[in-house]
Amino acid sequence: MSKIIFDSGITLDGFFAGDNRSPANPMGGVSGKIHQWMFTQKAFWKHLNMEGGEEYGADSKLIEDVFARTGAYIMGKRMFEEGEAVWPEDLYKAAVYVLTHEKREPWVQKGTTTFYFINDGIHSALEKAKQSAKGKDIRIQGGANTIQQYLNAGLIDEFFIHIAPVFLGTGIRLFDGIDKDKYDIQIAEVIHSHLTTHIRYKLTKK
Repeated sequence: MSKIIFDSGITLDGFFAGDNRSPANPMGGVSGKIHQWMFTQKAFWKHLNMEGGEEYGADSKLIEDVFARTGAYIMGKRMFEEGEAVWPEDLYKAAVYVLTHEKREPWVQKGTTTFYFINDGIHSALEKAKQSAKGKDIRIQGGANTIQQYLNAGLIDEFFIHIAPVFLGTGIRLFDGIDKDKYDIQIAEVIHSHLTTHIRYKLTKK
């Protein structure tokens, strides 16, 4: 049975992205600070069908595992707009459902990635993603607001966060506005790495 998950990097002070995000300035220009651990891994670049990375270790295994378990993705319009011009063809290798008010025909890429544009809310996107996932998990890709909507709706089963040892000071926090009484939360796994700390949480709706 599909789980609803997210897998996100944050700073020590809880920021998911920086200020002044735009297609010309994805993530507010802080991707290198938050995701440095990922960019060093060969598995990340392999997924992009590119050469790169310095090592293949436990961190690469985590990257491979989350891609392998994911059968469909959901993201917000702003994240899509930041990536549309720069993402390589067939990045997601699955169906991607974009929450937006814009009416647009599906964007079918080479390979197995198709972007669908959903105008009728998070539950509609989730039902469509479940049909596409074929028993695999549905990953709420981002941005922070989209993750918050699914958390506050009581729909998340599990999440992984990767805490970078940096302070950002300002930007977009991942857990702003969260309903603190929605879930019982259990730490399921903690994995140390030299550039981040991986923590997996299991959620049970109260």
